[in-house]
Amino acid sequence: MLTVAIAKGGLLKDSIRLLQSIGLDFSAFLESGNRQLQIIDPNHRARALLVRNSDVPVYVEYGQAQLGIVGYDVLRETSANVSQLVDLRFGHCRMSVAVKANSGYRSPIELPLHGRVASKFVHCAREYFQNLDLPVEIVPLYGSVELGPITGMSEAIVDLVATGNTLRENGLIEIDVLFQSTARLIAHPLSYRLNTYGLHSYVEEIREKVKPLVESR
Repeated sequence: MLTVAIAKGGLLKDSIRLLQSIGLDFSAFLESGNRQLQIIDPNHRARALLVRNSDVPVYVEYGQAQLGIVGYDVLRETSANVSQLVDLRFGHCRMSVAVKANSGYRSPIELPLHGRVASKFVHCAREYFQNLDLPVEIVPLYGSVELGPITGMSEAIVDLVATGNTLRENGLIEIDVLFQSTARLIAHPLSYRLNTYGLHSYVEEIREKVKPLVESR
């Protein structure tokens, strides 16, 4: 049976809506009080695993799921061995460098040498500053990274930004964007090559559903 790994959180509703459009119904994940982590489609065509966003590519890479829906930011951070198949055009956000508005920094290259940058996206942050040839200390934080500059623990942060409201409410501003991120359809490479469980037909159906959204932009 085909298995799809779906991320909890902000991508969940759109992911379920997309899968429903190709006849796979995992809407029970959205029901109040539901605690199931695995659901089988009523037509027994597939099952879905509800996992953390960062775990989606892990389940796909190790073959426990043949397909997955995950943010591009997670793929950049984990460098998982998965096949990226379709940009799904939802879950828009950006990976940004932000500082205190009153810090005086208006460009990343103005940050002090060997200064501190807080982020839960350690790999993305390190790669970005290495490309700038700017030596900084990356401080791993997995909670409210905005507190880094606020408390003086770091000069800057690297984090996902959607509306920017959280930054503004905490007196921070963006000074650069590393990359844009949207949800992506990924697949286990060997399963996709072998067309396991008729994988290709599901992928093509999803491509057809996404295409009108792209053409209407």
